[in-house]
Amino acid sequence: LILYHPDSRSQRKTVAYAKSLTPHVKAYSYESYSKSTLPWLRILQALNMHPKDLMDKSNPYYQTHIRGREFDEEGWLKVLSRNPKLIKCPIAIRGNKAVLCCIPKDIYRLQDHAVKIA
Repeated sequence: LILYHPDSRSQRKTVAYAKSLTPHVKAYSYESYSKSTLPWLRILQALNMHPKDLMDKSNPYYQTHIRGREFDEEGWLKVLSRNPKLIKCPIAIRGNKAVLCCIPKDIYRLQDHAVKIA
């Protein structure tokens, strides 16, 4: 499973790399993914990350509405689920493992065995 911004060339490249590894890739845009906080909580647990760490802090919406504010866990989950355009990189999920793919080749970290990257 890959969650990504389809309007980003780099993020589409991550999906292409994933499809080169296996034909069983389901790719969803962040905007079409669940607006519920529970799936996001599970993703964050698999990534072992805080919601704030997923966000593009240079985004104008982040700068205007979120920067400098503190939220509890539920608040951060709501910010994330209601503002998926703030997520800076694709998220790839395989089983219970998730990877934030800030460069397209990060998708290889989901493989069962190590792959040499040239």
